[in-house]
Amino acid sequence: MIRFLTQRLIFGAGVLLMLSAFVFFLFFVAPGDPARMIAGDKATEAQLIQIRKNLGVDRPIAVQYGSFLSRAISGDLGFSYRNQQPVAPIIVRRIPITLSLVLGGALLWLAIGIPMGIMSARFAGSLRDRIGQAFILVGLSFPTFVLGMMSLYLLYFVPKQAGFTLFPPGGYKALTTQPLLWAWHLVLPWTTLALTMAAVYARLTRGQMLDVMGEDYIRTARAKGLSERRVVWKHGLRAVLTPLVTQLGADIAMLLGGVIIIEQVYGLQGVGALAVQAVANQDRPIIIGVVLLGGVFIVISNIVVDLFYVLLDPRVR
Repeated sequence: MIRFLTQRLIFGAGVLLMLSAFVFFLFFVAPGDPARMIAGDKATEAQLIQIRKNLGVDRPIAVQYGSFLSRAISGDLGFSYRNQQPVAPIIVRRIPITLSLVLGGALLWLAIGIPMGIMSARFAGSLRDRIGQAFILVGLSFPTFVLGMMSLYLLYFVPKQAGFTLFPPGGYKALTTQPLLWAWHLVLPWTTLALTMAAVYARLTRGQMLDVMGEDYIRTARAKGLSERRVVWKHGLRAVLTPLVTQLGADIAMLLGGVIIIEQVYGLQGVGALAVQAVANQDRPIIIGVVLLGGVFIVISNIVVDLFYVLLDPRVR
């Protein structure tokens, strides 16, 4: 296991190294002068030259990348062009918001999607299956921002017009200081994210369960007199968990890099909102930092998924 983890960590470090080089060189050739962004349009040429020297952007690209890489290893991602604050603390302050949104939404979409998929597979062709497939179709068809606006209208604006507040329209409260308000403010974002993602997991679970329920070991379990509930949840579901874990690891890693649409709809100042602001301001250090953060989440999720494979499937061991 130690050897396996070491190999995965080395591979992940190589992926992050290539990602950092690609992003850094990509933004180096992008249009725009960082010195002009910082100093403004009225700056003199002498001032611009001095700013470029202070930023180090007057040096060869290979030297710049080497300096960036040596600082990034120690956690220093440079300074924002807009406010001259360190990039790493800016990103770190946004992570709890995105983390709360994604993990809470993941629990909710798993609680909805997996039972829905199992129900559809157990009663294939029945009314329950049709209801489940209708849910999948609607969830996959509706854009995220449409679901977000519908949730805001039905669960905030309509109750507000009736004279009471059912859920707040957005914002964020820290979990460590106000746990109840933290959950209350995130109910609508969780619901929007969960309804979108639950359809994916319901479809995946249904398809996998239909394949598994025809296997020989399932027929053997039924022949032994086991109840259908035990056959489905103990024997069938365990075989389905491997592709579900794979999908879950990929989805969480991608969403932790920024749930852009939902954060914009509900005014959550998470990593996604930070990325949008950085792109609008052409703040390259923050953009590079957000991209690298997404890469770190993907590498970590792949390692965690591989570990779950070992636990779920004895053949891997």
